Amino acid sequence: MYERILVGTDGSEAANRAIAHALEQAERHDATLHGIFVVDTSRYDEPALSSEELVTDDIEDVGREYLEAIEQRARDLDIEFVRRSCHGRPHEEIISYADDIDADLIVLGYQGQSHTQTDTIGSVTERVVRSGVRPTFVA
Repeated sequence: MYERILVGTDGSEAANRAIAHALEQAERHDATLHGIFVVDTSRYDEPALSSEELVTDDIEDVGREYLEAIEQRARDLDIEFVRRSCHGRPHEEIISYADDIDADLIVLGYQGQSHTQTDTIGSVTERVVRSGVRPTFVA
């Protein structure tokens, strides 16, 4: 049923639940798992030789670590994994990448790292779900 599954991560607990579900589905359907981490340019401007550049570099490094951890888990389960790290507005980048790979399923956490209210869905997840362009599972 699924050939290409996209999971987004920001290192949050909800993203970790999404990763577990995405891995289960990829293993069950022998699908390729794609992982994406987006440096949110609406929160962190594109820097030009400033202290913001150091912050952005740190965020990129953390994102790379998140994706490497997913890749290791996928490798342990003999799941093909493709990772993508990019800059932009997270919901736009997730939707665009899902379109690029023709994802059969997008898996996202209910709330991300920056979410402050515990009883509402996160804005990135809400925007991806509302786009309605791909089946989306929210963990």
